[in-house]
Amino acid sequence: MRSEKEKMLTGELYKAWDPSLIKERIHARSLTRQFNQSLETADVERVSILKELFGSTGERIEIEPNFRCDYGYNIHVGENFYMNFDCIILDVCEVKIGHNCAIAPGVHIYTAAHPIDPLIRIKGPEYGKPVVIGDNVWIGGRAVINPGVIIGSNVVIASGAIVTKNIPDNVVVAGNPAKIIKQIDQQEHEK
Repeated sequence: MRSEKEKMLTGELYKAWDPSLIKERIHARSLTRQFNQSLETADVERVSILKELFGSTGERIEIEPNFRCDYGYNIHVGENFYMNFDCIILDVCEVKIGHNCAIAPGVHIYTAAHPIDPLIRIKGPEYGKPVVIGDNVWIGGRAVINPGVIIGSNVVIASGAIVTKNIPDNVVVAGNPAKIIKQIDQQEHEK
């Protein structure tokens, strides 16, 4: 029989109130509390906490407090990662973020989802869908990335955008739901 954690990680309906999952969330909350209450000058301590909390990171990682997540170990960020104040990552499934990514204040990334059928939903189980974000992505303030979304490389997501569908490489998206508003022509910048 599969554990609730195994079900969670594979995107099946699972019981979030499972004692082992509660224990893991408490551990993540302890680490995020330590991180959020660290001194402004405690760069080495902050990076150490993030490397313990996250599944994997590059060498250069910077996150401004306050930061919140569910488990932490499902978060994987590449080299040269920056996240501004008051961001949340609900990581019941993997969140993979590439190299050279910048995330503005108040961005929320969700992998957690709930059944649409109310008879199933009121019983309490939930499920997740992983999120993948490519290299060189800039996500504007208060944007929301919904479960199961794949964002390509070299993408700009405008402030306040609600991303509900996959986004290809080299575009700017905006709106609710987010739509492509511009192609990015990298050759323009090489001239």
